[in-house]
Amino acid sequence: MYIYNVTINIEETVHDEWLIWMQQEHIPEMLATGKFSKALLSKVLVEEEMGGVTYSVQYTTTNKETLQKYYDENADALRAKSNRFAGKFVAFRTELEIVSEQNG
Repeated sequence: MYIYNVTINIEETVHDEWLIWMQQEHIPEMLATGKFSKALLSKVLVEEEMGGVTYSVQYTTTNKETLQKYYDENADALRAKSNRFAGKFVAFRTELEIVSEQNG
């Protein structure tokens, strides 16, 4: 299993609108690609010097090939939809491979 992690710092001036957009539009559209089995949206509890509010969105996928298909087939179009918030956020993306999972 792989996790496609997107960490976003969003300016407070558009935070509420952005959060609604993420939950009601963007994350459902990501899942609708069929390439991710779930998404976890988390608020980062460390305050950034630059201000804003930081979130991590973790999309779970089955393998590296499926993630590559997302990049090839969907990423550009879905990322373009965030242009309404251009200049109001910074984002960086990380690919993670799940090594083990334990439940307590």
